[in-house]
Amino acid sequence: MLTIEDLAQRLERIEAALSSLVERQTVKDWYSTEEAAHSLGLAEFTVRNYCRLGRINAQKRRSGRGSFCSWAISHDELQRVRREGLLPIRTG
Repeated sequence: MLTIEDLAQRLERIEAALSSLVERQTVKDWYSTEEAAHSLGLAEFTVRNYCRLGRINAQKRRSGRGSFCSWAISHDELQRVRREGLLPIRTG
């Protein structure tokens, strides 16, 4: 027979799993490099570098920290990278 503590632990695990599933299914118009990195299984530095090199189509957007701009990756581009991979390195 399960104790109240066992039930509480199971409920916590179920809530954590549901939260993770909901987070994965949430679709946004734009993603930060941190969110894209998490989604693609890459380091954030790597995603920022791919944006800078043009291997991922991204836009610079104001981040709310003064004049600092950060990369923003569209949902469509994130899906394209998952399907097709990175764009070739630009030369010239």
